[in-house]
Amino acid sequence: MAHSIPEPSALAIRTSLGLVLHTGDWKLDATPLVGDPPDEKRLKELGEEGVLALVCDSTNAFRDGSSPSEMAIAKSLSDIIKGAKRRVAVTTFASNVARVQAVADAARASNRELVIAGRALHRVIEVGRETGYLAQGFRYHDQQRFSDFDAVDTLLLCTGSQGEPRAALARISEEDHPDISLDKGDLVVFSSRTIPGNEKSVSRVQNNLARIGCDVLTDSEALVHVTGHPRREELRQMYAWIRPQITVPMHGEARHLKEQARLAREAGVKDVFPILNGEILRLAPEPKVIDDAPVGRRYRDGKLIVPDMEGPVRERRKLSSVGVIVVSLVLNKRGDLVGDPEIDIDGVPTLTAKGSPMSDIVFDAIDGTMRSIPPARRKDPALVEDAVRRAVRGGVNEAWGKKPICKVLVHVLDGKA
Repeated sequence: MAHSIPEPSALAIRTSLGLVLHTGDWKLDATPLVGDPPDEKRLKELGEEGVLALVCDSTNAFRDGSSPSEMAIAKSLSDIIKGAKRRVAVTTFASNVARVQAVADAARASNRELVIAGRALHRVIEVGRETGYLAQGFRYHDQQRFSDFDAVDTLLLCTGSQGEPRAALARISEEDHPDISLDKGDLVVFSSRTIPGNEKSVSRVQNNLARIGCDVLTDSEALVHVTGHPRREELRQMYAWIRPQITVPMHGEARHLKEQARLAREAGVKDVFPILNGEILRLAPEPKVIDDAPVGRRYRDGKLIVPDMEGPVRERRKLSSVGVIVVSLVLNKRGDLVGDPEIDIDGVPTLTAKGSPMSDIVFDAIDGTMRSIPPARRKDPALVEDAVRRAVRGGVNEAWGKKPICKVLVHVLDGKA
């Protein structure tokens, strides 16, 4: 197959009940720059053999047409870099060997010195040389040489296309890199697409670069990136070649899976299963979802392995944003307060917008709540605990705009007070 890495492969899985083709990540790129184009002949042969089920990449199921070729990106990048008046920096996925080669070719075409910044890129270039995807004489300078060249003679290739905080480009954008700095008028090309979830990080880096005075170019303004996944026409072509009895959309969010399911039905596939993470699908005989498997992230918490959204991990996430208030109350058997309440506040502002102590808000909430509870009901520690907790959270929320975690400890004295 072809993708944004060398040597992507689909798997033809033969069983006694039929052939399953798992596409992996793929696109139909006849000129991938690095590596071989998809084996159209072999795909057609599999279709003639008969495919029970196609498990297929859904990432670009909403995008019309076909994906541009890596060769087209290489030409576009070369033209952009040739036309630049000052220094150019390009950031991309380090695993995209074809893009690394395209940037190196652009450096030669524009008579610029190629400088590499980022450990991941150094590793990829080393492996690319070892495997023959990059020439043994692939020539570049390490980041320490950056300042040796005039701006018009420099092309920087660096990590950080997804806004990673310690990657080269993030540090450059914060003017915190030990060897590299960019200036007003320099061009920074994001030869990548932002992965969902990274939008804030990428935007932060781009805005920092703009504050320095750099010009920022992304794939929304020019042909500087191409996807490694099939668009709608490529999906339709795959269905025409393979003609599966069953389609299982994979690799995408729920709406991408659903859209590819629609395309599969349009292509005449009888059984389509846009299953969710954890659902166990039996393909034959009689395809259907038969069970569920546990899924989700688990975290190492000290010496323990814990689920992602349960127990202490979830609580600490909440603590990090809203803080905690602990209230200790001592009551006698009649439900009367014995002494003043004790409070401990962590992670909550000490003053309100008006300059009043936040502790006063807490004490007022406790006092008002205790006065509002009828004496007979104050004998119920659980009721007092819940009422005080709600009042404290509500009072702080009114003053701060956030509801802290609130723990209320109610102690009841056995003796007379």
